[in-house]
Amino acid sequence: MDWPISEVARMSGVSARTLRHYDETGLLRPARTGANGYRYYGERQLLLLQQILVLRALGVGLPEIGRILDAQVDEVEALRGHHRRLLAERDRLDALAGTVSRTIAELERSRKDGRTMSAINRPENLFEGVQPAQYEESLRDFPELAEDAERRTSAMSEAEMEAGQRERTAQMIRLAELLTAGTPYDAAPVQAEVHAQYRAVSQLRTLTAEEYRAIGRSCVENEQWRAAYEAITPGLAAYQRDAIEAYATTRLS
Repeated sequence: MDWPISEVARMSGVSARTLRHYDETGLLRPARTGANGYRYYGERQLLLLQQILVLRALGVGLPEIGRILDAQVDEVEALRGHHRRLLAERDRLDALAGTVSRTIAELERSRKDGRTMSAINRPENLFEGVQPAQYEESLRDFPELAEDAERRTSAMSEAEMEAGQRERTAQMIRLAELLTAGTPYDAAPVQAEVHAQYRAVSQLRTLTAEEYRAIGRSCVENEQWRAAYEAITPGLAAYQRDAIEAYATTRLS
């Protein structure tokens, strides 16, 4: 049985545009192309797509996924390898859950003492266990930007990754304090924070308005990012998204 691209997109959650990109780059060819030009996928292609999505969830970039799929011979053995990676990912998520738990406890203590988190000498790293490459799922309609992000993060040392995560934590704390104070997301102090974030992420390359909006949406749509934001203060993920939307509209469009 073959499934049309629209049905594969519905079943997998992968957009038809991304599936076409996978075909054009040779990562996942359809089983056949109909006379009408529509792509159709068989059971083997669905199994390969499952492997691609598992590897993407584990933070593997598209070029490396292509090499893995080309090199593998036995599908069962390949799935065993993916299973081992998933178990390691489970351990990483456990570490993330511990990070959020510690952050909640720290917030409760700081509020009881009448302090803000930015007054704490060394706040918890709220993004421990959250990899920058996880933006990529939210950027799947911008494959070139996603690949740029993957290349940048894969070249970072652990110390650079840690420093970046802590800076991201500090940015979110500052934004949370503006939210708590009732500052509108399009107000100058908020937009100044978003501008600093834009300059940091633009070290990859200059982003278009739509690419930056996609990063803003990831704050809400990516479950792990949203959990980290909401652990600081409720509503922060949407506040960040809306602030980026306002910045993209006024500064980048």
